[in-house]
Amino acid sequence: MLNLITEHPILSIPELKEITFFWEGKTMKGIEGMVISSVLFMNGVKIFGHHPKDNSPQGIFCANNQCAQCTVLVNGRPVKSCMTLLKAGMEINSCQGLPELLMDDSPTTFGVTSVVKTDILVIGAGPAGLSATKILGEKGLKVILVDDKDRVGGKLVLQTHKFFGSTEDVYAGKRGIDIAEILGKAVESLPTVDIWLSSTVVAIFSDKLVGIVKENEYILVIPDNLFIATGAREKMLVFPGDTLPGVYGAGAFQTLVNRDLVKAADKIFIVGGGNVGLIAGYHALQAGMEVIGLVEALPQCGGYKVHENKLKRLGVPIYTSHTILSANGTDRVESITVGKLDSDWNLIKGTEKSFLCDTILIAVGLDPVNEFYDKALGYGIKVWMAGDAQEIAEASAAIFTGRMEAIKILHSYGIETDVKIEELEKKAQILKAPPPPPKMREIPTQEEGIFPIFHCDQEIPCNPCISVCPQHQIFTENDLLTSLPYFKGEEDCTGCGRCVAVCPGLAISLVDYRKDKEFPYVTFPHEMAEKSLKNGDKIIVVSDTGELGVFFIELTRKLKQYPRTQLVTVKLPKQIAKCAIGIKIQANEISGPLSIYHKPPLADEAIVCRCERVSAGEIRKWIQQGITDVNQLKALTHVQMGACGGKTCTAMINRIFSEEGVPFEQITQGTRRPLFIEVPLGIFAHTEDVK
Repeated sequence: MLNLITEHPILSIPELKEITFFWEGKTMKGIEGMVISSVLFMNGVKIFGHHPKDNSPQGIFCANNQCAQCTVLVNGRPVKSCMTLLKAGMEINSCQGLPELLMDDSPTTFGVTSVVKTDILVIGAGPAGLSATKILGEKGLKVILVDDKDRVGGKLVLQTHKFFGSTEDVYAGKRGIDIAEILGKAVESLPTVDIWLSSTVVAIFSDKLVGIVKENEYILVIPDNLFIATGAREKMLVFPGDTLPGVYGAGAFQTLVNRDLVKAADKIFIVGGGNVGLIAGYHALQAGMEVIGLVEALPQCGGYKVHENKLKRLGVPIYTSHTILSANGTDRVESITVGKLDSDWNLIKGTEKSFLCDTILIAVGLDPVNEFYDKALGYGIKVWMAGDAQEIAEASAAIFTGRMEAIKILHSYGIETDVKIEELEKKAQILKAPPPPPKMREIPTQEEGIFPIFHCDQEIPCNPCISVCPQHQIFTENDLLTSLPYFKGEEDCTGCGRCVAVCPGLAISLVDYRKDKEFPYVTFPHEMAEKSLKNGDKIIVVSDTGELGVFFIELTRKLKQYPRTQLVTVKLPKQIAKCAIGIKIQANEISGPLSIYHKPPLADEAIVCRCERVSAGEIRKWIQQGITDVNQLKALTHVQMGACGGKTCTAMINRIFSEEGVPFEQITQGTRRPLFIEVPLGIFAHTEDVK
């Protein structure tokens, strides 16, 4: 297993049970209970099959049960490798062409479908679903909580960084992995809550039944209320090479790295400067990978400035007003070509550059997984929705919306609470708000004693530093959650370092003039490759505007309350001491472009429908001939007719309509399938051979 992560500055490495399986007849080692896609990556296998239409190589894309690109054959049956847990002795093969139908003349035994009633069926055990279930279960309502993964937490289990928001309300200052554990334990302890993991909701029916495949058993649930907390699916871009193995969503990357501890790449390039892309780059560096660069089409990144600054400090170039032109390679990604955009979003000729990389992460936004809600609403089911399924926002906002909708359900049962919906809605809106432009901060003039310096310059919801100060000397203007913090200084700072260690943006330093006013000691946070840092080491110290020079580490320490954040202390000249905030770990030469760029193919050659391999040019041709009905487009091209049911291509088709001047209201959207997820027919019949 070549690519297993055995050391990580944040994640603990569990004891793993090694087992044997077979890939294409070759004996390999894997980890029992890990999904097959991650095990294959761990063994260096990134091509899972070839498409029957054009023999194009297929790898993973979403790793989230939304597409079918990772399909493999397990003991002769097609399964999604990102959802199927590895078992000893499995015979796994790639999908080459179309698999032969299995012929079995033995008698088949059919079972009976179980029907279960419950007060509330919650679909999705992420931050919204867990928060809602906690409130509903605490009031004694019978809740079934369903999730298609093998653990609760949703995307929280992929987040190793500390969260923003309010310490009191949304666990700000704690990491996503820890919040998942806190919420999970709270829900698991409730006697009226039944948690169904590795269980997929496949359909909602007109007779108000919900079909669920629970560990290969088909069950119908009759809920009084249906609660949708299904999160979001990643958006995709259309560009030549967009389906090469090595091009996939940032969420898939975080699943491989942070959940399954797989070193998924050596050199990555990120497309998209929102919080997801910025954070994914940070996670890659933590896991020992090189981040060659990040492109953002807008003139500035859309994510939090502190996330952007963290990447820049560590040595990652960020190219704003740039876009991807192509992913290059024969059967996998070998390089990326990018170019600069003018104010009208047109490519500026001569700005094309290519960079060596083996992985391209697409992080250009999310679409709500809301089809369950729409279907339930149409069938007259009492349905509620929260989290990203309701509105794309941060996980902290999902916690709030989960609580809000749960309280509304309680009110519908005549159960009152002490919490006011209006207060929750107000706080949720603060957490959902896009980040404002940065502000210029003045550098403190003080040059005596010890005190914190705040390098955050954007008014985003965040207050952990206020809550941890033992001297109660950190405040925000007018005590607003979104105001920038400052040190009041009425009581002496003790230099405890808690504010430095808790800051989600790693944007606080301590400057200590007590021993030497000309060369004060400066302490800042570090979460990278902790074993390489020790007293006496040379490091490149940086500010948020560039390198400050090479200096020696005087001291490293960790606080008991925050054991996964190192506090690094250096001695700096007073002229630069107040600007220092981090360590550069990635050399400039790592990120340099190739001397000659790879000329990208025609844009119309890009694939829009991954399942049926339908190109942008083919779709554009029919739109130009007057087709505005997606159902007609499906009949003509087979777009949306693959295994994913249009989950990954619908948004891109709508974008092509827009580019061709067709208003959204003039488009007749395609009819959604009655089943939202692929299911073997034998499961519906309860045949024993699918168990």
